[in-house]
Amino acid sequence: MKHYNILVKGKVQGVYYRKTAKTVAEDMNIHGFVQNNTDGTVYIEAEGEDENLNQFLEWCKEGPERAKVSELEVKETSTKGFQSFNIKR
Repeated sequence: MKHYNILVKGKVQGVYYRKTAKTVAEDMNIHGFVQNNTDGTVYIEAEGEDENLNQFLEWCKEGPERAKVSELEVKETSTKGFQSFNIKR
């Protein structure tokens, strides 16, 4: 089990990034949350098994169809024991 803090930059707000990330995370058995930041970025905390997290990171690089991801910052930190994946406002 690993935990990643993920910062997604680019055109990632107003394109259903959070909603799609929640669906993808739940399909991959990833727990944590996603939220919009005031600077136009999206912040994600994600926990799961290595293989699932790697697939989720690959999805994060692309995002939903209308997104244009320019950069992905990923930092591994200690796990927090999330039980689900939520969208934070």
